[in-house]
Amino acid sequence: MSTSAPVSPAATAPHPSPRGTSGIDRYFKISERGSTVAREVRGGFATFFAMAYIIVLNPIILGSAKDMYGHQLDGGQLVTATVLTAAFTTLLMGVIGNVPIALAAGLGVNTVVALQLAPRMSWADAMGMVVLAGFVVMLLVATGLRERVMNAVPLGLRKGIAIGIGLFIMLIGLVDSGFVTRIPDAAHTTVPLQLGGDGHLNGWPVLVFVLGVLLTLALLIRKTPGAILISIVVMTVVAVVVQLVAGLPGQAWGLTVPEWPGNPVAAPDFGLVGQVSLFGGFEKVGLLTGTLFVFTVLLSCFFDAMGTILGVGDEAKLIDKDGNFPGINKVLLIDGLAVASGGATSSSATTCFVESTAGVGEGARTGLANVVTGGLFAVALFFTPLATMVPSQAATPALVAVGFLILAGSVKDIDWSDFTIAVPAFLAMLMMPFTYSITNGIGIGFISFCVLRLATGRGREVPAAMYVVSAVFVFYYAMPALGLT
Repeated sequence: MSTSAPVSPAATAPHPSPRGTSGIDRYFKISERGSTVAREVRGGFATFFAMAYIIVLNPIILGSAKDMYGHQLDGGQLVTATVLTAAFTTLLMGVIGNVPIALAAGLGVNTVVALQLAPRMSWADAMGMVVLAGFVVMLLVATGLRERVMNAVPLGLRKGIAIGIGLFIMLIGLVDSGFVTRIPDAAHTTVPLQLGGDGHLNGWPVLVFVLGVLLTLALLIRKTPGAILISIVVMTVVAVVVQLVAGLPGQAWGLTVPEWPGNPVAAPDFGLVGQVSLFGGFEKVGLLTGTLFVFTVLLSCFFDAMGTILGVGDEAKLIDKDGNFPGINKVLLIDGLAVASGGATSSSATTCFVESTAGVGEGARTGLANVVTGGLFAVALFFTPLATMVPSQAATPALVAVGFLILAGSVKDIDWSDFTIAVPAFLAMLMMPFTYSITNGIGIGFISFCVLRLATGRGREVPAAMYVVSAVFVFYYAMPALGLT
């Protein structure tokens, strides 16, 4: 986060830990990274509330699909699996990786699992392929290949990826809040998005979002400690009051209705945990198709996480002056383990969440924030109704504000005079929101970088890993034309 941008006072320069600091401070390097325990706690809360929607959304996506036998996964068991895996992997990333990057079921991957894998095999087979993809990710980390790929990305392109993530999460915030909606195909128009639900801003939920954005930005500009968390809490209270007075239909708020649940306690159901068949899918679809399915899951997890790690790491000032991420191998290994864990619990591949930037914007710089976020997910195992009463209209203003802060802190670091860097960075940052995919933005950025460097006679300046990964992306995009999907 740039010091020239209107940021939280948490964005201070790192300094050595003073003598006499607590064991928690020394272990997590809180003072060394210029943070405080209070900021880490606020950041952990902010990240949890910004991504708590996954508790509702992942079961909806997976639970609405059927496998080849017509079976559907139980919604209650999916909630437990989703929360359990998020809690475990987020805590692991915090305690071992010591970074404020929370994890949960990846939205892009769960769609692949639900719509591409499950209809061709059983749910156990599909989740087995997710586990295999996680094993491959860990193998790539163990061999050092994944780190080499990340280090091969030039700094300007990394900044473009970070900005793309900022724009992407801002669009997520606008869409999830209902401020922007997709125009149905039946509308016979070339315009894909519109303001509100009918081209106009109507209804109390949208007003809650607008007020939330204004409140969040005002608090950030005033450098108010806890700005993002304060906004989320205040607007949740406002939403609850609005719902109580106006009595709006549930669909007006989207997935989460802001009202006090009759019984905030719900017993977890672990019935889906361990329901996995590692190689059964290959018997159903064959070796080639099965391998391509694993590759599809792997590619999405690999580069979505890479973009998120770089973006959040840059925003949290965890990347050094040479553009490297110290201790990245531990972070990448935990991410690979998270992918496999998601398959093992039938919650789909778990990956790093870009909404972690909400916590970083609140001041989080260490894994202690993850301990808080993971702890809240663990509590949510028993208080899921209470955890899901925060409507998206109250949480998503944080994504809009943080999206701006990421852009403001990164755009000046791109060498716009070198078109071989500027154009790929430009394409990466735009393709993420325009295709609704971090992976697509990275792939298009990588390919265009290699092509432009070759076209200008600077091909030798491109690391070999960039060529290899770009070739993989070319093959990935060509798979439908080759009849391999």
